[in-house]
Amino acid sequence: MQTDIDPRNLIGRKAFDRRGSKIGTVDEVYLDDATGIPEWAAIRMGFFGRDAFVPLEPSELVEGTLRVPFERSLIKDAPDFGVGRHLSPEQELQLYHHYGLDTAPPPPLDHDFGNTAGRDDN
Repeated sequence: MQTDIDPRNLIGRKAFDRRGSKIGTVDEVYLDDATGIPEWAAIRMGFFGRDAFVPLEPSELVEGTLRVPFERSLIKDAPDFGVGRHLSPEQELQLYHHYGLDTAPPPPLDHDFGNTAGRDDN
């Protein structure tokens, strides 16, 4: 998705699935903690429906609407974490897995942080 778009401009936009069927309306946008880039959108599905999280990458903003490259049924079955709260890294990972998207593994922990470089304590 275009990263130069103001996430506030996404709220209230209509969202459509890969077939062009209306999913709902963008209710909230969630930013990446480290970069501040919009990462997830919560889509209000139906008047009394719940919000479903969709990834903004690889979604596109086309002619004022959010085009999500997934089937409505997959979006509807996404894990429900509620809205208005921070998504934990574990919740984000569950969402990435749900959508079949690759995620970069976390950097390995440095278990030798107490050793001095070039020093051998055998």
